Amino acid sequence: MTSRETILKRTADALAPLTERAQYPDFKDDIAVMPALNRSGDLWAIFCERVKLVHGTPLSGGPATLANWIREKGLKHGYCDPALLPVFGDVLTAAGCAVETVFDRSRVDEYQFGITRAEAAIAETGTLVLTDATSSSRLAALAPWTHVAVLKREQIFADVASAVAKLPADPNVIWCTGPSRTADVEGILIEGVHGPGVQVAFLME
Repeated sequence: MTSRETILKRTADALAPLTERAQYPDFKDDIAVMPALNRSGDLWAIFCERVKLVHGTPLSGGPATLANWIREKGLKHGYCDPALLPVFGDVLTAAGCAVETVFDRSRVDEYQFGITRAEAAIAETGTLVLTDATSSSRLAALAPWTHVAVLKREQIFADVASAVAKLPADPNVIWCTGPSRTADVEGILIEGVHGPGVQVAFLME
């Protein structure tokens, strides 16, 4: 048994005697929202505006749009969620990309991009939400320099409160607001240290 498995087993054993879990605290829906946000407007347009402010990359269109963008960036090898392969496989191959549907941990540095599904997007903050339920490989979403999160319009929420109310019960929820960044070293902001250096939100039209 690995140390990780030992820790998880001890946690599960400690929680097993509990008959029920603690309830989430109640909070007002408008406790942390931006009053000036136009919630009746085009949420994708608002999201695009906000995600650019945090150095994210919004794209929209059909499969060829994404394939052309990947080709223009010179990306040749990556991962694609098996559920998305029927949509993107042919156009990526035509663009000269080698695509795998299993992320091989032993060759992590070989993957230039990862394409996975997003659970949601939040217009107010330009945030993408990833969960284990929709992201076929968490490593494929976090390890390659370029990550593409694919979503549909109905997955875009106006604010955090609206998104939280609709998110599924998932033990692992990742909030991605632009590329990974840190200022731990000498107070200098560096992107792409703990995750992707390029974070793309791709709206399938």
